[in-house]
Amino acid sequence: MANTSLKLLGAWFSPFVWRVKIALNIKSLEYENIEDTLNPKSQLLLQSNPVHQKIPVLLHGDRPICESRVIVEYIDEVWNSGPSILPADAYDRAMARFWAAYIDDKCTVAMRNVVREEDEEARKSYLEEVEDALVTMEGELQKCCREEGKGFFGGEKIGLVDITFGSLLRWLSVIETMNGRKLMIEAKHPGLVKWAERFGSDPNVKGLMPETEKLIEYVEALHMRWKAAAASAK
Repeated sequence: MANTSLKLLGAWFSPFVWRVKIALNIKSLEYENIEDTLNPKSQLLLQSNPVHQKIPVLLHGDRPICESRVIVEYIDEVWNSGPSILPADAYDRAMARFWAAYIDDKCTVAMRNVVREEDEEARKSYLEEVEDALVTMEGELQKCCREEGKGFFGGEKIGLVDITFGSLLRWLSVIETMNGRKLMIEAKHPGLVKWAERFGSDPNVKGLMPETEKLIEYVEALHMRWKAAAASAK
């Protein structure tokens, strides 16, 4: 039975929600999953996150915690008896936060633009931004493996950077499939390709993210909705 003191408000397609679910799995925490359709947004979401009105929201008792990376850190700090998500060393924690922010500022934004952009030429520039971010992350992973001799950004086990970046892998697959263009390739990103396999097969991640085909169907339906809304506005 789910722990009634923990409730996760989210949506099945959101990589930000997946991040929180992975963190909850790492800590072996039970929770109630509450699916929000977002169209319209539920009253619970509007009450729990009145500032941004976005998912995910973790409800710990009657206290809402918002923003995926903030939630992941909160889970790590409150349930500190389980495996650590952030490093113990202050400098290493700072670096993990730096790279998690980089992933969202560079990779997440570019990927979101690729999915939303319908103009082919404009989409190409966003795809190049994704490719640039992958090269940067490959370099950081090689540095981590060289210095630490570990298989993840977080060391021997999944950490904050792994969760932040790994949650984007399924959407990367969506982008590759819909654009007929492979972005993460072994010739350019040998470390990332192997890391992605390790990440996806981890017990805390395996089976958590929906299949690529289901996400593609969601994107196609979303584009149809946007076109219909644009047409009705004319």
